[in-house]
Amino acid sequence: MASSTTQKPKPTASVAGATTALVLLTALNFVNYIDRYILPGVQEQVKAEFHLSDEHIGTLTFWFMIAYMFTSPITGWLGDRFPRKPMIVIAALFWAAINFLTATVHSYDSLNIRHAALGVGEASFGIFAPSLLADYYEPDQRNRVLTIFNVAIPVGAALGYLVGGTVGEHYGWRMSFIVSAIPAALLAILIAIFMKEPARGASQHEKAKVEKGTILSLIKNPAYLCSILGYAAVTFSLGGISWWMPSFLQRIDGRSQSSAAYIMGAITVVAGLGGTITGGTIAQKWSRTNSKALYLVPAISAAIAVPPALLCFFGPHNLTLYGLGVAIFLIFLGTGPVNAATLNAVRPEIRATAMAGQLFIIHALGDAISPRIIGAVSDRSTLNLGLGSTLITMLLAAVIFFIGSRYAPPLHADQPDIA
Repeated sequence: MASSTTQKPKPTASVAGATTALVLLTALNFVNYIDRYILPGVQEQVKAEFHLSDEHIGTLTFWFMIAYMFTSPITGWLGDRFPRKPMIVIAALFWAAINFLTATVHSYDSLNIRHAALGVGEASFGIFAPSLLADYYEPDQRNRVLTIFNVAIPVGAALGYLVGGTVGEHYGWRMSFIVSAIPAALLAILIAIFMKEPARGASQHEKAKVEKGTILSLIKNPAYLCSILGYAAVTFSLGGISWWMPSFLQRIDGRSQSSAAYIMGAITVVAGLGGTITGGTIAQKWSRTNSKALYLVPAISAAIAVPPALLCFFGPHNLTLYGLGVAIFLIFLGTGPVNAATLNAVRPEIRATAMAGQLFIIHALGDAISPRIIGAVSDRSTLNLGLGSTLITMLLAAVIFFIGSRYAPPLHADQPDIA
């Protein structure tokens, strides 16, 4: 006789396996952002050694992002069709090797090549990790999980400034990159041994199949498009500020390289970490009553970040650090929610492709161009005016996210994603 009790489907991924994946991938994301933010901490040394202009310094990140962006479609395609764990391990080992090889860099051209190669490794990880975590956690939990995962951004960036500024000042800027290679290699080994690959679509208890029609539907998905375009505008602002503020503090405030690195690192870790956690918590609670929360939190945070950023760039010197801290806190409020919004807007079989699209757009329209644009404006006027361009894109981000909130999909675990 059949039981009258309705049985819920058993999840294919264990809680222990999900937690292990979250811890290890967050740790590797932490190292990822250390590598990313070492160069801003040492760029005044690099500029002096190779006799570069601000625009040339900004071009270094341009080549990193070019490689990052054009790797994304390939790795997105691979991530939707093959196991992601071995590709994450290979990516981490690759970027560790590139950092070790920084010792051989002795020209501006070779530094550009080295930075571009690093972009290939980091782009692979940036696509595979969120899509893998989405297969462990259901839609209504992804904001919380991706907030934890993205806590690595401010903490890793802060340590990147510190490693670059302090190690670079005492042992040369090349040693800063070599030091960061060790944890990436160790974490790659730990992931290879302890992390398991979840079944694709496991968190939604459904079999995922790649279909050409659903991939094409990304460009017709307004919830997805607004999440990535709004994020691109935020990335223009945050990338430009993160890249140029160490130089701003040295030139405008007359601080040493290590002092500027410590200050930028401290502000980034405290304000960025506080903003990431606060924004994720607000969005998680608000989402229980309003499915638009994942868009509204980054919209509001981008809009109200403009006044303190304006104070930082153009206000009196004694208020520069206060303005910077408040602006960083507010910008980071939307980090976890916007990544969750992107993943929730698409079906499991195209999540890696969707993340590849996100990474391509946010960097093509964001921090691939903002450091160079700010540098070019700085060469022709002042660094203050160059950084002022980020205020425009923060307001643009707010508008895009508000529009996206109209198309936000439901967050209940029993509801299918919309694309």
